[in-house]
Amino acid sequence: MTMGLTLDALQITQAGRPLVRLSAHVPPGQVLTVMGPSGSGKSTLLSAVIGALPAGFTLSGRILLNGDEITTQPTAQRRIGLLFQDDVLFPHLSVAQNLGFGLRQGGTKAERSERVEAALERMGLAGFGPRDPASLSGGQRARVALARTLLAEPLALLLDEPFSRLDQTLRAQIRDLVFHETRNLPVILVTHDPEDARAAAGPVVSPI
Repeated sequence: MTMGLTLDALQITQAGRPLVRLSAHVPPGQVLTVMGPSGSGKSTLLSAVIGALPAGFTLSGRILLNGDEITTQPTAQRRIGLLFQDDVLFPHLSVAQNLGFGLRQGGTKAERSERVEAALERMGLAGFGPRDPASLSGGQRARVALARTLLAEPLALLLDEPFSRLDQTLRAQIRDLVFHETRNLPVILVTHDPEDARAAAGPVVSPI
């Protein structure tokens, strides 16, 4: 079995025009950075990998995760996490409830609560469970979003410019945290910032 995320001759077209062409293998522990300007197909590539390619786009090639082809699998079955530019926390739920939403099925209520508390502690947010997401700083919200994504136990992770809305100091802190916490996963990062690529310390490719 080949561990990691493989894009085998992946091509995305729109109205017959090639938008993305990429072949790559991302083993666990590596971050593949896809760089390009706005409109170059970076986010469309992630949509294809996650299984949410919008109407009007055509996909060819194969996507494999740990040796299994997932090209046509529904998003929920792929076990691929995604971090966006925005933290996308549910405003009507507490921090703990937001994290609970990310948990995979199974376990008792007490066990699930323990996992949420452990995740918060790992993110430096012990005791933040009852808090309203609106009361959190940008950095704290980013940490909660990361914890929620990891609680789903993804087998790979996609990063859609998740650091772009943070100030320079906070950006470096959250970027280091993300790369540390996902060090055993294959990761694809899309960005237009060379600092992100340097911090990822992996190969850098263009979407076409």
